[in-house]
Amino acid sequence: MSVGEISGLIAAIVFAVLAGFMIYPLIRLGKLFDQISDTVRQTGDHTIPVLDESAQAVKELNSTLEDVNNITSSAKDTANHVGALTDLYGSFLAKPVIKIASTFYGLKNTTEAFLKKNKKQEEEI
Repeated sequence: MSVGEISGLIAAIVFAVLAGFMIYPLIRLGKLFDQISDTVRQTGDHTIPVLDESAQAVKELNSTLEDVNNITSSAKDTANHVGALTDLYGSFLAKPVIKIASTFYGLKNTTEAFLKKNKKQEEEI
């Protein structure tokens, strides 16, 4: 055997040992990739139903919000109508009641003044 053959043999043995040491990490790396692919597959399988349920929940929420908007607009209209009725009752009832009360107040004061004047005149006589 020549020096070149011996060095080639040593290189082949070193390469075989190195390949033997590299097989274990490569097998572990392959298992890791298998687990990653399983995780991605399971995530996809669980994500799609969750997205469907989320979309359904958003649709129901939008429907509920539309109902709330209708109720709010109805309450606003009711408040406006109550305000208009209050103004109407105020103009129809309050002004005449005030006029009647002021008329009776004026009559009362006039009657009292008249009676006091008559009483004063009777005392003088």
